[in-house]
Amino acid sequence: MHEIEPYYQWRDYYTASTDKLSPFYGRKHSELHFTHKIYNYYIHPQWDFFGSSTLYCKLIYCDYESGFAVIEFIGEWNDAVHNDIMELKRTVIDPLIKKGISKFVLIGENVLNFHASDDLYYEEWYEDIKDDDGWIVALNFRHHVVDEMRRVKLHYYLNAGDAYNDFLWRKFKPENLLEAVEHLLIRSLK
Repeated sequence: MHEIEPYYQWRDYYTASTDKLSPFYGRKHSELHFTHKIYNYYIHPQWDFFGSSTLYCKLIYCDYESGFAVIEFIGEWNDAVHNDIMELKRTVIDPLIKKGISKFVLIGENVLNFHASDDLYYEEWYEDIKDDDGWIVALNFRHHVVDEMRRVKLHYYLNAGDAYNDFLWRKFKPENLLEAVEHLLIRSLK
């Protein structure tokens, strides 16, 4: 797991640690010192800690003018034991919403498992952004993770599933990804 880096090809467009509005502003990352672990496995030092011991993230793009953010994840999303959604909502999502972000793309290729609890924080997130035509899209989450999300009815609050899997998001520039995801949302509603 220590070799899996967050997507870095967009660093010329955006870096959360240099964005004064970002919840990760001022973070320093080492390329040599591996300090964060998920269980007994070290992860690449570029991933950001936000309060969960099993799930890390990277805000890889944020555009306040268009209200759009892309967040990549690694680890185990565990709401049942660690209440990861509460940590994510309070530490990352709420500050972004306060800065005008209402469209969220969550990249889940490296989310290995999902353990559900209640849906209160997902519902709150959705309620916070819906009046601004906001949405939450979960791209490329593993099938068993999406199945668990559906089992607890998170599809009421976020868009996930077959229409959002195997999406080649890396081929887009960040500003074009917003348009592509919105097109995907429209197609999936039909």
